[in-house]
Amino acid sequence: MMRIGIAADHGGFELKSELEKNLKAAHYEVVDFGDLTLDAKDDYPDFVIPLARAVAKGDVERGIAICGSGVGVCMAANKIPGVRAALITDSFAAHQGVEDDDMNVLCLGGKVTGSALSWDLIQIFLRARFKGDKRFKRRLAKVAALDHHPKAA
Repeated sequence: MMRIGIAADHGGFELKSELEKNLKAAHYEVVDFGDLTLDAKDDYPDFVIPLARAVAKGDVERGIAICGSGVGVCMAANKIPGVRAALITDSFAAHQGVEDDDMNVLCLGGKVTGSALSWDLIQIFLRARFKGDKRFKRRLAKVAALDHHPKAA
């Protein structure tokens, strides 16, 4: 059973709640990093950073991060070395991001992407596997080098 982390602020809380139910019904183990209650004054980094750290450490296999637009959670998650997060709005990017770029955190906009499309994108993301081609590994190594040496690229 794949272990999935999920996190959202107030802008993604409703969508997170629905998607978490769908994930559990599909027999995924779900770790909820919060927010656990709807709080209009919460801040996405408080939930997304612990999620991203769990993905980077391998405590969860993949992550799903949601805020109002998906932009903020994507920026925050990508600050954690080892995380490859992307804001996804279409099915091609949902699988290609994993297959070619080893994306491990899917970001969604709770006020932008509807629940049915979000669920479709998540299923595609979770079924996709990194191809591991030499050219993809070479590109990822160049990106990963930036974590330690920002002028490397």
